[in-house]
Amino acid sequence: MTRLRRPVAAVLLAAVLQVPSASAAEIPPDGVITWGASADRTGEAVADRGYRMVVHTSVAGRDLRIRLSNAFGDRPVTFDSVYAGLRKEGAELVRGSNRRLTFAGADSVTVPSGTSVYSDPLPGKLPAGTDLVVSIHSPDAAGPATGHWMALQTSYLTQGDHTAEESGARWTASTGSWFYLDAVSVRAPGIGAVVALGDSITDGWHSTADLNRRWPDYLARRLQKSPSTVRGVADEGIAGNRVLTDGPGQSALNRLDRDVLSQPGVRTVFLFEGINDIKHHAGATAQDLIDGYRRIADRVHAAGKCLVVSTVGPFKGWAGWDPATEAVRQEVNRYLRGSREFDAVTDFDRVLRSPYDPERMLPFFDGGDHIHPNDKGMQAMADAVDLDSLQCTEN
Repeated sequence: MTRLRRPVAAVLLAAVLQVPSASAAEIPPDGVITWGASADRTGEAVADRGYRMVVHTSVAGRDLRIRLSNAFGDRPVTFDSVYAGLRKEGAELVRGSNRRLTFAGADSVTVPSGTSVYSDPLPGKLPAGTDLVVSIHSPDAAGPATGHWMALQTSYLTQGDHTAEESGARWTASTGSWFYLDAVSVRAPGIGAVVALGDSITDGWHSTADLNRRWPDYLARRLQKSPSTVRGVADEGIAGNRVLTDGPGQSALNRLDRDVLSQPGVRTVFLFEGINDIKHHAGATAQDLIDGYRRIADRVHAAGKCLVVSTVGPFKGWAGWDPATEAVRQEVNRYLRGSREFDAVTDFDRVLRSPYDPERMLPFFDGGDHIHPNDKGMQAMADAVDLDSLQCTEN
């Protein structure tokens, strides 16, 4: 790690209590994100469909709030029934844990196109490292749906409103995506979060589905066992994402505010992107990427957050690799290792590369396509992160 260059300023959900009215659009003032997933276009919406989504928390806290996003919709969408509970098995919930969420005191909420809303806080404790289940129903959803395509987590679908049911009997269809839900926060005074901004490697491709083995998941488990005051982890990776141009998902530059800086309690942004700008032969030069990193750094620091970056990993053997793309990767990595424009640098390239062929991933870490690490590679990446660097303090 390159050390920091400056400081930058198990229990069930409790019984239902009276929930005070709160603005649905309000950002939790003392909240911290415990789970997140980048919003993107996710097929066509279906009216009268229920979604039972399984998400894994990072930091424990009280008074959970969820954020529902209609960022990519072309019309308003109404959610008339939203519940949160703890998973027992499959689509079945722990008895007595499923509770209705409200929005500014109301049971339903309409989210305009291009916007998102927070729920009111739900009193009670939410444990760390647990499967939270958010069930939503929309009577009128239509047009483009907002969600996260590659969840690597089985969630469940139904027709009609069965959100209040703790049984999984009506939730017979499954999906590998999350819909409309893009963040969960809790109140955890004195605790901050790190947001991983990345592509398919951060999104977890080639890690084992349903076991939370993406590298940010391993990082979250390390943080929970440490004395760090940064405990929240949000995975804002999108498969195929680029720093400079839109493609699968908006570019890192275009989604930085929505997916990262708007999240509650964020102290540190961890940027691990660039491989897709390089390998697609899209004409991006090393200097183009360097300029993109600098623009992200300026915006993150202007928001009062710390920025940790990682070098771009090896990908020799991937169909798009050639000496020209490798030369760009090497130039970008030299810049990242030597730059003083970031608060810290993690060298994932050194972690993943083979000592016998440094342009290629170590076979022990290779998920099979020579660019995406397997579970062991994901864990090695998380283990390489200096936890002190996430605190945004000097030596």
